[in-house]
Amino acid sequence: MDLFGMGMGEILLILAVALIIWGPGKLPEIARTLGKMVSTLRKASFDLTTQVKRELEAEEKASAPQKKADSSSKVKKQADAPEPDSAETPGPEDE
Repeated sequence: MDLFGMGMGEILLILAVALIIWGPGKLPEIARTLGKMVSTLRKASFDLTTQVKRELEAEEKASAPQKKADSSSKVKKQADAPEPDSAETPGPEDE
C-alpha cells in the first residue's frame, strides 16, 4: 500500500511517534479533527470546481448566440453590398 508516497513501515513509524507524543487519549481527537479538515477541503474543492464549470458554461452559452449573430450579420452585409459591375470596370481588353 502506498499512501502519499510512504510505505506501510513509514506510516507505522509516524503513528508510533504520534502515540508517544500525544498519548492514546488525544490521538482519536486529532484523527477526528484531521478527518473533518480533509472533508471540508474536499467539499470546498468540489464547490469551487462546480462553480467554475457553471461560469464557463454560462460564458460559452452567452458567446455562442453572439457568434451566430456576428456571422449572420456578415452574410447579411455581403448580401446587401452592391456587386461590382463588370461593364463599368475596364478590363485588359478595353485598354
